[in-house]
Amino acid sequence: MPNEIENITEFLFEIDKLKGVTRRTYIKGGKRLENSAEHSWHLAMACWLIAEQLPHEYDVLKLIKLALIHDLGEIDAGDTFIYSENRDVAHNAERQCVKRIAAHPGNSVAELPDLWEEQETGRSKEAGLVKIIDRLLPFMLNIRSEGRSWKEHGIHKDQVLSVHQFIEKESPEIYNWIVNKVDYAVGQGWLKA
Repeated sequence: MPNEIENITEFLFEIDKLKGVTRRTYIKGGKRLENSAEHSWHLAMACWLIAEQLPHEYDVLKLIKLALIHDLGEIDAGDTFIYSENRDVAHNAERQCVKRIAAHPGNSVAELPDLWEEQETGRSKEAGLVKIIDRLLPFMLNIRSEGRSWKEHGIHKDQVLSVHQFIEKESPEIYNWIVNKVDYAVGQGWLKA
């Protein structure tokens, strides 16, 4: 049993590294940048909350699991900015990290790689909701920080609309809210037109 406890604690130290991955989104009020572990917790809570409000039936436990593990690959790969040119290939390094973490002797979650793959490829309605909320949260925080990250990186309106376009089909209500906020952000000078 002592070896098992040692392995478990070492695994917990390994996933604790997610706290050291800095994102480009400022926490409410723009005090500092958030880290990926904070984002994952916020995503899990938001998915749970929103799932309770939607008319569709969701497997809430699965939804929370997908949200909690969705950024584990960033431990090795780092956070890839949503507007980065290499965004389309970031999942390759993340996938390798998840495989490495899943093979850790302290990991008792056998489904870890499959869950990560599901959230990455969107093969379920739960994964689809995670993807929507994963885009919604940084957007909200950008609005609350008066577009601080957008301004720092010279982001344009069409870039923001492009990365959120998929939401229109899945959740027109959320997409329309985003479009209205984008127009507001342009009017405030937080986003380039």
